[in-house]
Amino acid sequence: MQLPQLVNMFGADLQRRYGEKIHKLSLHGGFSCPNRDGTLGRGGCTFCNVASFADERMQRRSIGEQLALQAARTDRARRYLAYFQAYTSTYAEVERLAAMYRQALAQSDMVGLCVGTRPDCVPPAALDLLAGYRQRGYEVWLELGLQTAHDKTLKRINRGHDFSCYRQTALLARQRGLKVCCHLIVGLPGETPAEHLATLRRVVDAGVDGIKLHPLHIVTGSTLAKAWRAGRLPELALAEYAASAGEMIRHTPGEVVYHRLAASARRPTLLAPLWCENRWSGMQAVGGYLRHHGGQGSALEEKLRYRP
Repeated sequence: MQLPQLVNMFGADLQRRYGEKIHKLSLHGGFSCPNRDGTLGRGGCTFCNVASFADERMQRRSIGEQLALQAARTDRARRYLAYFQAYTSTYAEVERLAAMYRQALAQSDMVGLCVGTRPDCVPPAALDLLAGYRQRGYEVWLELGLQTAHDKTLKRINRGHDFSCYRQTALLARQRGLKVCCHLIVGLPGETPAEHLATLRRVVDAGVDGIKLHPLHIVTGSTLAKAWRAGRLPELALAEYAASAGEMIRHTPGEVVYHRLAASARRPTLLAPLWCENRWSGMQAVGGYLRHHGGQGSALEEKLRYRP
């Protein structure tokens, strides 16, 4: 059984709705982060090194140049979503945001925007700007980095906001008709599989359209790398990730779209776990778990079936 038969995957969802493959093109808008520049804190979140997922050299190029370079690397699609990925892509004056988003959507092959940001950095003006693109017929996703719904963990990883901040931003976005994708990390220090499931339930209860799952990476330049080198941070095993991610998916309503089931980073930036060097390892392991235990929403169906 193929993965899209077990999980409501974003790529398959786009293909159903648009009748063709839609590819996301990652962009670097040169944004900063309030958890790095001193507004909220210094040093960023304990797990973060943006170089592990974004090419810092790209920010020296215009939005149009970046899109052209990214599109040239894929021959599997003719239409695209512009994905503002690096750092906090609403952390600027709304005029600057509008200029960047406008440059991206000026390309004739663009169907919309995906904007990655923090829940504490999305003012009403930014939400209204994004809602305006949606009203013009574009696909617009607001991707909110939450990582966990547990405030004790958010404090431990130096996130700089709590779950209520996320819940309020998600509510305001969805009230404007924006689709919300929540980013979650499996394997944060001190969290258990039961807490992973509790996070999933709280996110679903708050209202969500999409979810991205990431295994915890230990990367150079992060605070967690120091704890790992000192032997104070255990590595996330592939089987542990597959079980936790699989149960989260099994407890997710079928209409929620999964944008990602695993993620990767390259060595030497990646320190551990080394299976994260290839995201297919994580995806295959999650797929194997789901084939054995049931696909997306199956745990919810079981509860209904056996409810007295």
